[in-house]
Amino acid sequence: MTVIYEINTLLWLGELTARYGHPVTLGEVPGEVWDEVARPGVDTVWLMGVWERSPAGLEIALGNEELLSSFRQALPGLTTADIAGSPYCVRDYVVDARLGGPAGLAVARGELAARGLRLILDLVPNHVAPDHPWLTRRPSCLVQGTADDLARDPGGFLEVGGRVFARGRDPYFPAWPDVVQLDAFSDDLREALVDTLVSIGDQADGVRCDMAMLLMNDVFAKTWGDRAGDAPVEDFWPYVIPRVRARHPEMLFVAEAYWDLEWALQQQGFDHCYDKRLYDRLVNEDAAAVRGHLQAGLDYQRGLVRFLENHDEPRAAAVLPGARERAAAVAVATLPGATLWHEGQFEGRRVRVPVFLSRRPEEPADESLRAFHDRLVAAVAPVRTGDWRPLDVTGWPDNETHRDLLAWCWENGPERTLVVVNFADHPSQGRVGLPFDDLRGREWTLSGLLDDSVYARSGDELAQSGLFVSLEPWHWHVLSVHG
Repeated sequence: MTVIYEINTLLWLGELTARYGHPVTLGEVPGEVWDEVARPGVDTVWLMGVWERSPAGLEIALGNEELLSSFRQALPGLTTADIAGSPYCVRDYVVDARLGGPAGLAVARGELAARGLRLILDLVPNHVAPDHPWLTRRPSCLVQGTADDLARDPGGFLEVGGRVFARGRDPYFPAWPDVVQLDAFSDDLREALVDTLVSIGDQADGVRCDMAMLLMNDVFAKTWGDRAGDAPVEDFWPYVIPRVRARHPEMLFVAEAYWDLEWALQQQGFDHCYDKRLYDRLVNEDAAAVRGHLQAGLDYQRGLVRFLENHDEPRAAAVLPGARERAAAVAVATLPGATLWHEGQFEGRRVRVPVFLSRRPEEPADESLRAFHDRLVAAVAPVRTGDWRPLDVTGWPDNETHRDLLAWCWENGPERTLVVVNFADHPSQGRVGLPFDDLRGREWTLSGLLDDSVYARSGDELAQSGLFVSLEPWHWHVLSVHG
């Protein structure tokens, strides 16, 4: 199962520069730092934001008071030098020279590969910066407008090089001021993005596709109406992905996806899609909501990306207080599918820094939280290679707390692991039904993978009544089951 570690590349290199007292680019990261990144249990690193950022986009951002206010809130003492521009306003798909350029990225990829890690990079398929080369060289890749469009809606259109283009947007919100809309129905764009993805595949092992659902035929038609024209017979991603995989058969495709379109995108070729529904339920809802989400088919769940934060979401430590954060982490770490961890999450960072910034405030590391995450990620890595199934938990008429217990197991031959999480702010008790057909007539030992707990239980009792569990608020068991 894929375990991704996301790094904000510009921030990270800036802090390494301060740590070592000299400029550090991707080609100059010390081996000891790559060893820190290659923590046990992680197999994929996402270097977020390596492509050339747009000077034109930066100028627009510097004139946007709403953005500037959010920057000041995140970073007291903000200066103009701290604002680098958005990594999702791409000037060109070339590694930024400030980060070490293509040669530096090649060194970084080699260092990761030497430690058994894959590298993934970004693709922003919906839009580009207003100074991207395609606006002059391949204008048919973009949604174009007229002078009347620009006069009527200057917030939705802009003029570049004598042509009017639509600003990028989705179907539900106003246009983004710093980007230009790509035309998902354009044959020229489809060919251009195949070429771009092949180039990314030459430099990395996979790609994270920003807002991937916006390119789907029905979503794009909903967004742009008559301006979109007739939809191609073949949907966008089924056209693009097979052509890229003809050159890079093992390339990993990860979709940022919302609006319950995850299954459709999986069917269109993506290996994994964001599981935003699970995130929302872990942060805002209760065990029943989480349990209901996990009733979906296993094929679908294997294609999801479980996470508690990324660069778009608030820091987990800020929205999941105290032990709830750890309980939620145990859940996402032990479910099927890919797992995404965000640099700074393990240390308990609380400030979500806008991706425009090259610096973030200093925050003390929570060493206890870091030790917990290190042990969790390493301990569950071998567990998630087997078969997963959710488990039923029963209780008693005068004790309904069993409804707050989440339970599932992994089975890989003789290796069995049981996970139970009390996802509530009160003690909970219940009996967890175990699905193993060889329980009777033997004594069983249940050993904690995250602590030193050991329990001895009768197989006859386990088979007849299930495993009795009593957990304090937001606590858990991750138990290896041995006969």
